[in-house]
Parts: sequence; C-alpha cells; structure tokens
Amino acid sequence: MSNSRPAADNGAPARSAARLAAVQALYQMEASGLGVEAVILEFSEHRLGGDIDGAQLHRADRSFFSDILRGAVETQARLDPYLERQLAAGWKLTRIDATARAILRAGLYELIRRADVPAKVVIDEYLDIANAFFDGEEPKFINAVLDAAAREARAEEIDVQNT
Repeated sequence: MSNSRPAADNGAPARSAARLAAVQALYQMEASGLGVEAVILEFSEHRLGGDIDGAQLHRADRSFFSDILRGAVETQARLDPYLERQLAAGWKLTRIDATARAILRAGLYELIRRADVPAKVVIDEYLDIANAFFDGEEPKFINAVLDAAAREARAEEIDVQNT
C-alpha cells in the first residue's frame, strides 16, 4: 500500500492556503479599492507563507493564488450576474456580506475556469472557508450557490460522480 496522496490532493495545504489568501485579497480589494496587481504584490511580499506572532503559516501556492485572484477579477462581469440570479427577488449583490461575496467569486471562478480541480474539491474548500468566517446561514447559502454552479458548469463531471 502506497503512502502517496491521490493526484487530486497534491499540494492540498498550499492550495488551501492560496484559496484563503485569495478570499482575503478579494475582500481587501473591495474594501480598499486597490488593484489586483498591487494586492498580489502585497500578499506575495508580506502574507503568503509568513508568520503571525511567531506561528508559521502554511506556504501558499503563489501561482494558484495569483490565478484565482486575477481570474475572479477578470471574470467578475460573468460571476456577478450569476450570483444576482441566486438571490431572492429584489435583493442586490451588495446586500451580501463582502466576505461571502469574495468566497463566492473565488469559488465560482474555479468552477468555471479551473477544470483541473474537481468540483467537489472546490465546493468543500470554499465551504471550509465559509465555516471559518461564519456561524449563521451564510455557509449553507454559499454551499447551495456553489453546488448549483457546479451542476451548471460541470454537468458531465457531476453526472459521473452521481453514478
């Protein structure tokens, strides 16, 4: 029996750290108005794989972080209308918590543009992030939106998983 991880799990801690950093960076961009390249530079120099109060953070996959961040920004015009359609009638995207918006944008980007990452992994990872930030109904909403997006964007993959 081999001790090696399955291919879908290669680099999992570094990718998980990159996803969390991407959500934080998207939030920061929205709050500060900084551009994507400035935020990537700041995170690369000061946050990815550093330490906080002497505790070493997981090394983030910098390339994966940059791809998620750039991709979510570049595809936001496609992501936001999808998110708007998931809301109750009369609700606007601005009514959703900024952290939830960041989680959804990053997760949706991966689902539509990163076919190399299994949909189940994407949903599970962003649900973990949602649960780290929220105690209320937000994780359920985020899970439902990402699940619906996966069924739409990756119907064949989801059908294979359900058989």
